[in-house]
Amino acid sequence: MKETVKGFRDIEGEEAEKRQEIKKILADVFQNYGYEYVETPVIEYEEFVKGENKQDEAVSDIFKLKDRGERNLALRYEFTFQLKRLANGKKLPFKRYQIGEVFRDEPIGANRFRQFTQCDIDIIGSSVKDEAEILAVVKDTFRELNIKNEIYVNNRKLINEILEANGIKDKSQVMKEIDKLDKLSEKEVKYNLKKYGAEKIINVLKNKEGYFKRFQAYKEIEELKKYCDYYNTKVIFRPFLIRGLSYYNGSVFEVKTKEMKETIAGGGSYSVNGIQSSGISFGLDRIFSLAKIWDKKKSCLIISINRDKEAIKLADKLRKNKISCNIMYGRPSKALDYANSKQINYAVFIGEQEIKSKKFTLKDMKSGKESKINEKELIKRLGWRIRGASSLLSSIKHFWGSGST
Repeated sequence: MKETVKGFRDIEGEEAEKRQEIKKILADVFQNYGYEYVETPVIEYEEFVKGENKQDEAVSDIFKLKDRGERNLALRYEFTFQLKRLANGKKLPFKRYQIGEVFRDEPIGANRFRQFTQCDIDIIGSSVKDEAEILAVVKDTFRELNIKNEIYVNNRKLINEILEANGIKDKSQVMKEIDKLDKLSEKEVKYNLKKYGAEKIINVLKNKEGYFKRFQAYKEIEELKKYCDYYNTKVIFRPFLIRGLSYYNGSVFEVKTKEMKETIAGGGSYSVNGIQSSGISFGLDRIFSLAKIWDKKKSCLIISINRDKEAIKLADKLRKNKISCNIMYGRPSKALDYANSKQINYAVFIGEQEIKSKKFTLKDMKSGKESKINEKELIKRLGWRIRGASSLLSSIKHFWGSGST
């Protein structure tokens, strides 16, 4: 049996189920904020993929290929560049979300693969007010996933203004070096900045937030924080925050957690076909290990003991109520062994006795406890699910807040 290519992997079983559930949670939050779903090609023309940012590290890591016509093609390394095509002729603001695979031919690590799933939201035709909404989406998303996090913000205009005020000419290279502070020590970064005569800029950026109010671009930070406050979204100003991609031209965002070294979401503002836009990307492969979902959707195995017609009819009713189920026919012992191997929550027996009494035998596969239950109670029992503590808490708050007793 051949192994997968380095940096790629098969995903199955409980891991695949949890990933799918996380995607559903993300999609629910995105749709609640009015984002519409799109899909784009995995393969594009190489020149289109590279765009105007050919020197960016992520662009240099693209997978290149050719078709039979010897055309130069590449796998998408992100979704943002494809917005240049999607945004054409759209009524603004155009709000879209996308969940799918992207590819980078780069070194792999514990939480870094060459094929990974990105979950993006973007607004074409945005303002600082829209950026605050994007960060509210971040807040709601991680609340649903029960991931503690901190949202950091900065502004590329502010960084440019600071570098100009300190007489630094090669601003793009200096920003690339500052951006390495998450990977290198401060001493190493200062050493690298010496060739640009910019080693003192680190000390400037270490000033307290009040220092930066002297710069014109800081007003955008203040406005962003004001609107984030309206959304009850806490953000932290981080003057060292750059973001690696050179197309950012205004606000930049990163979301961190103490449970992982890597960034779990990141984005900012940029131009699409000359239109100011903003967006953020969630890395599914990283948040997968952090997401705390209390209970996955309950599944059951219907075991038919010579009552196949009734078993099929019951399965149809359960599926109409969004309850996942399989049917097995014949020997109960073999069926129960299958249920255990697949970690199915419940087994439902349908035999002659169950048909006469109009009550099914329900077996909890974890505890082994059996009970007699009618169809209505069965649907109610199997249909109950809890995504996370926040969902339960939100329901309770809504209930009491409505004045119910």
